[in-house]
Amino acid sequence: MTQLSEQEIIRREKLQELHKLGIDPYPAAEYPVNDTSVNIKTNFSEATKEQFQDVCLAGRIMSVRDMGKAAFVELQDKAGRIQLYVRRDDICPGEDKSAYDTVFKKLMDIGDIIGVKGYAFITKTGATSIHAREVTMLSKALRPFPIVKAVEGHVFDEVTDPEFKYRQRYVDLVINPEVKDVFVKRTKILQTIRDFYNNMGYLEVETPILQPIPGGATARPFVTHHNALDIPLYLRIANELYLKRLIVGGFEGVYEFAKDFRNEGMDRTHNPEFTVMEMYAAYKDYEWMMNTTETLLEKVALALHGTTQVQVGDKTIDFKAPFRRVPMYEAIQEHTGFDISGMDEAQLRDVCKQLGIHVDAKFGKAKLIDEIFGEKCEGHYVQPTFITDYPVEMSPLTKKHRSKPGLVERFELIVNGKEIANAYSELNDPIDQRERFEDQVKLMERGDDEAMYIDYDFLRALEYGMPPTSGIGIGIDRLTMLMTNQPSIQDVLFFPQMRPEH
Repeated sequence: MTQLSEQEIIRREKLQELHKLGIDPYPAAEYPVNDTSVNIKTNFSEATKEQFQDVCLAGRIMSVRDMGKAAFVELQDKAGRIQLYVRRDDICPGEDKSAYDTVFKKLMDIGDIIGVKGYAFITKTGATSIHAREVTMLSKALRPFPIVKAVEGHVFDEVTDPEFKYRQRYVDLVINPEVKDVFVKRTKILQTIRDFYNNMGYLEVETPILQPIPGGATARPFVTHHNALDIPLYLRIANELYLKRLIVGGFEGVYEFAKDFRNEGMDRTHNPEFTVMEMYAAYKDYEWMMNTTETLLEKVALALHGTTQVQVGDKTIDFKAPFRRVPMYEAIQEHTGFDISGMDEAQLRDVCKQLGIHVDAKFGKAKLIDEIFGEKCEGHYVQPTFITDYPVEMSPLTKKHRSKPGLVERFELIVNGKEIANAYSELNDPIDQRERFEDQVKLMERGDDEAMYIDYDFLRALEYGMPPTSGIGIGIDRLTMLMTNQPSIQDVLFFPQMRPEH
């Protein structure tokens, strides 16, 4: 008890008093909620009052105005907040007034979860409220909530500390209702994407999270061990190779919302655990995928905002199709003045030196080009832009360009200076794919810990024949950041990764 605050000690004493009175502070029985605060506030009127004569709500006490033998309580339920009018003689109609004088006034606190039964009415000040006939303790809060006040649109004592918000998201959701709206919109984004692909006849599937080979991307994996099989396993860095196996197996369109894991740095746009949607469509190419993707994102914006224009910080981003398309070499030349097409590794290193970009000695051509684009070009693309036609060295799983030697049919969608999606005309030539994997092994031998492993089972699958296919991965966390105007990936994850609490 010596480690508890004064408030926490007092609340525990109140808990004991409830027990002594024979009141269970954590009852197990179902509580018959039949309405919400928002529905009552929206639909109650003199004309409809008969419909609201027997309402039952449950939620948290957020504030109390004690008026002696009556009190006004602000109750927060799943939908919003509503005022309760609690009068002693109404909840204690007999001689015994202890349910009000002792239980309600002395043993209930802000943060407690209560149930209330009563009827709706409009106060003299015009506030739609609930006149309580019965108040029931449903869960005693043993820790005090930070008290956030809003007066005439101004918020006071708002909790903005990221350490508190991200570590105690359960409190953040209660005291900052707008945070809940971000996650409601996140779910709406997922549902809009799901409906879009389902309407196209594509199948939502699931693929392994624990994989014997971390394939489908260039990234450092998390490693674990399977005791029964006595083998190392990896948390997936991508689900691409499994989804393409399903295309080999005869599905013409599959997609998955996948949790992927990459053992890399953390910042405002990176979290080691993240969500990606990957979709693969047989008999399609990257041109079709660009058209489909801009249509999809236009629908997402309309579903969330009723317009294609989305406010992101001080910028207005328009997801109205079509999006601009810029080949990668043209983008680099436009923003650096260097034409790097045809350059070898040594020449690219010299370009990096002239541009003041620090690069590691173990970087090959792909990493060097990626560094140049990331450092000098990416941030210039605020409006949705497809960066197309990447060098073959950057894309081990992508089909070579049908008309541009040395390039592949790939695009990345850049919005507000960050990659949101990555897509290819998928490589389905098993001989070419084997050679690309072998090139990755050479990079691994040079010390590149993000180079791809050879997946021999995937090569075997390709040897059975995969139809021409296009695939895409869309970063759900970054897309949610854009669509909800959040500055950090931590703001769109319920429980972002953090250092252990001391």
